[in-house]
Amino acid sequence: MKQKQINIKEKQTFPLSIKRLGINGEGVGYFKRQVVFVPGALPGEEVVVEATNVKPKFAEGKINKIRKASPFRTQPPCPIYKQCGGCQLQHLRYDQQLVEKRDILIQALQRHTKLQVEKLDIRPTIGMDNPWNYRNKSQFQLGEQKGKVIAGLYGLNSHQLIDIPDCLVQHPATNEVTKVVKQILMDFNIPIYNERNQKGLVRTIMTRVGTKTGQVQVVLITKKKELPKKELIVQEIQKRLPEVQSIMQNINPKKTSLIFGEETIHLAGKKVIDEQLQDFTYELSARAFFQLNPEQTVKLYNEVKKAAALTGQEKIVDAYCGVGTIGLWLADQTAEIRGMDVIPESIQDARENAKKFGVTHATYEVGTAEQWLPKWSKQGFKPDIVIVDPPRTGCDERLLQTIKKTKPKRIIYVSCNPSTLAKDIQTISDLYKIEYMQPVDMFPHTAHVELVALMSRVDE
Repeated sequence: MKQKQINIKEKQTFPLSIKRLGINGEGVGYFKRQVVFVPGALPGEEVVVEATNVKPKFAEGKINKIRKASPFRTQPPCPIYKQCGGCQLQHLRYDQQLVEKRDILIQALQRHTKLQVEKLDIRPTIGMDNPWNYRNKSQFQLGEQKGKVIAGLYGLNSHQLIDIPDCLVQHPATNEVTKVVKQILMDFNIPIYNERNQKGLVRTIMTRVGTKTGQVQVVLITKKKELPKKELIVQEIQKRLPEVQSIMQNINPKKTSLIFGEETIHLAGKKVIDEQLQDFTYELSARAFFQLNPEQTVKLYNEVKKAAALTGQEKIVDAYCGVGTIGLWLADQTAEIRGMDVIPESIQDARENAKKFGVTHATYEVGTAEQWLPKWSKQGFKPDIVIVDPPRTGCDERLLQTIKKTKPKRIIYVSCNPSTLAKDIQTISDLYKIEYMQPVDMFPHTAHVELVALMSRVDE
């Protein structure tokens, strides 16, 4: 069958009514039945668009003129908002961001499932009182510009490094520490990695702060193990930044977009920093996953606890457990917890955290849930609740099939990507139904939405 020709031509300008936000925060409209994505446009707006990229099934455009602006449009406070592209929604009033994020979830369910979405219990998005300076970790790439070391992110759809001296969504401590470490590297004339010719040494500065403890960890990610003037760099960091409790080096020799390599070296101070969430203190090593917005993490985990509705008798599996945060959050009301993760350091941290909190009924293993669940099943362990908190790619297909065989009474799915969540729900929808979904805004001013979905077995 012949492909229908798209009506839009490159550089063509045309009027467009914006109907909704897409999953990347862009405005979505239709011109002659063709879908058009327009970064910076908001639902309800009438805009004149110039086509910048025409594909067989869609087109992308840029705003030439706003004929009718959304009542929720606001002036972005960040001076490099347009170049950076890290915060796609700073031009949308915060209360309306929460409304649109719920809608992004609804769209994903309509696109990827056969469920009657209008009948589902999808709750209003839980937001922040102050949606700025919330990120506890920064990973800024390094580069050189006019003889100076710059640190920041690559611009939207480009390989141009944007210098970000003071990011409005980063915790002030991460901004300050990155700025000073950058200056120290410049003072000592340390070679900075150049992505194009792959020469130079220091690629990235990773800074993480314990927002409640004030402790800061710095990781220098380098192409090679040899770091010239290493002792001087460490001494200078300790002198200028007494809040830095942990200094590490990670070696990443590969040409890759991944930040971290496999080898991490302890340079000075502690190997970990502490972070507190309510009554819990967690030890965080350099590569350990930990939520980036501690204030909202407390709300998210309390939503998981609410969904679990524990009586003290439940056996729980915490898949993709990281440093054990979710399982340990529920520990005082469970009979047994078993968790797994593929990063050995995370499991080590999870075991240490369990010991520290006096949780003796938790077991943590290195590996995947699809490896461990069948083993445990053969040993007679049958979970009542499986909690999954997968990466953006969603759950491994083998894990979903393993869950279907194990048949826990309930699944609590913590998702950071509504599209992969929706696909995974469709895979298990013959055995599990959605009780409700609770979106939580972990990343204000971006198009990301996190959520907790409670599912129960249909034969229960």
